[in-house]
Amino acid sequence: MFNWSGGKDSTLALHYVLQDPSVYVKYLLTTLNDAFDRVSMHGVRSSLLIRQAESIGIDLYQVRLPEMPGMGEYEQAMQHHLSQLKSKGITHSIFGDIFLEDLKLYRENKLAEIGMTARFPLWKRDTTEVLREFISLGYKTVVVCAKDGLQDFCGRVIDESFINDLPKGVDPCGENGEFHTFAFDGPIFRSPIRFELGEKVFKTYETAAMKNAGYWYIDLLPA
Repeated sequence: MFNWSGGKDSTLALHYVLQDPSVYVKYLLTTLNDAFDRVSMHGVRSSLLIRQAESIGIDLYQVRLPEMPGMGEYEQAMQHHLSQLKSKGITHSIFGDIFLEDLKLYRENKLAEIGMTARFPLWKRDTTEVLREFISLGYKTVVVCAKDGLQDFCGRVIDESFINDLPKGVDPCGENGEFHTFAFDGPIFRSPIRFELGEKVFKTYETAAMKNAGYWYIDLLPA
């Protein structure tokens, strides 16, 4: 099973995994905000997520969550779904994380509780090199949300100039949550996912994990 956010890091990690003949990816697992029918945190419409999975050719497994789930509610839902997947023979869960040690440990511990193993194909890679490799392989991705102060990057397709334009202190892959993306073309896609840019809106989050975290979102409209 591959934990699929729909963004660039997920895409590059899946790119590597699909080249490994010893690995069979049965599902792309994505959490969605059930109230808005969008990918959690990224804000991408489920219709575009479905198009991604269809273009890649791997079944999509959706985990539907309430708008603002507490940590306990989130963990209970994930344990339920992961246990179901394990009963279908799933043994590993693959992630696109790069360097957040606490998140990696959290994922490993939670999976170990139900007897599954985590894998991290991009772990400890230099994030500038990761992004440049993503671009050089022919992948295309658009910024769908960004922290307050980085809103001008929303709707921008990532290229070499993007790296140079990022303010000092912003990770090139947004690994600290500075921004999120939607991948729409490249080697693992049978055909590009077409969309148009819609409205840009601001939203503040108040959860156990994030206190007053403000993000700008740009809507992607299926085309």
